[in-house]
Amino acid sequence: MNDMTQQHPVTPPSHLLKLWKDQFYSSNKGFIEFLIEAAQYGADQELEACCEWVDWKWSGIKSRELRASRRPKPPSLKEQALQALAEADAGLTELEWPQCSDTIRRALEALPDG
Repeated sequence: MNDMTQQHPVTPPSHLLKLWKDQFYSSNKGFIEFLIEAAQYGADQELEACCEWVDWKWSGIKSRELRASRRPKPPSLKEQALQALAEADAGLTELEWPQCSDTIRRALEALPDG
């Protein structure tokens, strides 16, 4: 590594860089997916630094609010299926229906039998 990467606080640790390199050559992920992962890593590091500062300056409640607003939880499979049904009710094109039906199918398959 050069001096620039050693000094920058958002540089991923060497074990993570090695993991990404190994995954890049052994998976079917494209280069863009790895760029996105790297960008997300940097954004997560920056968010954590901001949350630490907010905790230092104010209370922990503010940092939890900040983290929740900047990293919202993805919708549950149930929420995705309900959204897919709403979209289906609104009318879908032939190209849109397969993705919608797949989401609904995955939600139904996740339900316990009985």
